Amino acid sequence: MPELPEVETVRRGLAPSMEGAVLKELELRRNDLRFPFPIDFARTVSGRGITSLSRRAKYLLIDLDDGKTIVSHLGMSGSFRVEAGVTADTPGTFHHPRSKDEKHDHVIFHLAGGGGDARVIYNDPRRFGFMDIVRRADMASHPFFRDLGPEPTGNELGADYLAKRFAGKAQPLKSALLDQKNIAGLGNIYVCEALWRSHLSPLRAAGTLVADSGKPTEALLMLVDAIREVIADAIAAGGSSLRDHIQTDGSLGYFQHSFSVYDREAEPCRTPGCGGTVSRIVQAGRSSFYCASCQS
Repeated sequence: MPELPEVETVRRGLAPSMEGAVLKELELRRNDLRFPFPIDFARTVSGRGITSLSRRAKYLLIDLDDGKTIVSHLGMSGSFRVEAGVTADTPGTFHHPRSKDEKHDHVIFHLAGGGGDARVIYNDPRRFGFMDIVRRADMASHPFFRDLGPEPTGNELGADYLAKRFAGKAQPLKSALLDQKNIAGLGNIYVCEALWRSHLSPLRAAGTLVADSGKPTEALLMLVDAIREVIADAIAAGGSSLRDHIQTDGSLGYFQHSFSVYDREAEPCRTPGCGGTVSRIVQAGRSSFYCASCQS
């Protein structure tokens, strides 16, 4: 599933075409994706101006000029592409081919803007993605967002905050980091990478990173820094080009080429002087990759 850096990559790719444009028409080619579309969805948003694109956790947010926001989640295989003018070409080099079957083009944003007309097309072969519309003023209390923790890229995430969340918890550290109530937007890939960078085992109890005084330990300070760094590196690299994720111009991110542990089972650990081997275990139905020699 696309994680925070992938969604941020999509946001940045769509912004030049969508921000400041008028959504002339929203074309829905089916009645649902993962969930049914909102009642009168196309009629409600057609004709509105798009003021900005933003992101919360793994949600793409398209703000309209009437105070409403289109909320989009990419699910497992959702992607956007931009078609401008008469050309339908999508430039870029593909690591994994994009679906070219138009039957998977489920939602089309017909745009008019200063740069000319364009179409932004949402393609989703598996249809695990979804779209909804929410009033921006009500977003904080909406079920999608009300329980989300702070962003891993924001100032609210700090070691003192996590110390309060982790204190006394026997929950495995990997599970605690994937809990969206603790940190919004962190997913399996980048949790594995952050734990490797901070030399912490995914099996370690979250509470062991908190001192008896309730203050964060040095290990927790290192973990917060590692989370920030791995997310920043992934965003800079354009997201990870796993099988279903593509950037809006058709090219793929290449951060997976610098994964240190994720999907590297039985390969040598990349920690200098470690000499260990990457292991794979299953936690709560998800694969955890780590080096038992240098992560404790």
